[in-house]
Amino acid sequence: MLTRRIVPCLDVKGGRVVKGVRFEELRDAGDPVEQARAYGRAGADELCFLDISASLEARGTLVALVERVARELSIPFAVGGGVRTVQDAEALLRAGADKVSLNTAALSDPSLITAVARLTGSQSALVAIDAKRLGGPTPSWEVYSHGGTRPTGREAVAWAREAVDRGAGEILLTSIDRDGTGAGFEVELTRAIASAVPVPVIASGGAGNPAHFADAFAAGAAAALAATVFHFGTLSVAQVKEECARRGLPMRWPLEE
Repeated sequence: MLTRRIVPCLDVKGGRVVKGVRFEELRDAGDPVEQARAYGRAGADELCFLDISASLEARGTLVALVERVARELSIPFAVGGGVRTVQDAEALLRAGADKVSLNTAALSDPSLITAVARLTGSQSALVAIDAKRLGGPTPSWEVYSHGGTRPTGREAVAWAREAVDRGAGEILLTSIDRDGTGAGFEVELTRAIASAVPVPVIASGGAGNPAHFADAFAAGAAAALAATVFHFGTLSVAQVKEECARRGLPMRWPLEE
């Protein structure tokens, strides 16, 4: 069986790690280079760096900061935020990213996914989907762009399928409704996307205790991403892995404390 991955996320704004609730009320969570170093030592399987204000500010990702973070890591490193062109993606890969996360620009021009996938393979083209539940008798979710601030009219499952058809090798799926709440991942959304696409899905938004990660894996996620619980010391990577292993999920060992 494939081991499941635990992925801390560095949401970066103004060169600092920040975290909020439902993409709002951001508070400082530290220096990204120091955080990266700590998570590498703590046994994280991967690290995600998202420049959350880049699209809103119509600028590229902070490449110099990405380079500094990459130098601290020996684990896979995904980077996103403000990637608008193939050249932006190339710059991040040269700076040390293993994967490039596409969101707002891919919604505007889906051919960007294919172009980025051609650079080094689909495993480096990650499409991030920020989704919010719609009302109605049948569960469905709308995709939001620009850091979760603008509704797009796209349905999340359909967009995930299209993204994979165009070359995405992985989906980073965030529930806006659950983000930062600690109420648990949106397992219904995770299950809907994971069952619709043949590539790994990273569940994001809502982690509050170790069991929530196991629940996301049970819903079909290949990886589970969290920020608040790790940044502010509520949980350690080790605690999460121990609970998942207790529930029979294969994890990467040994851990480094």
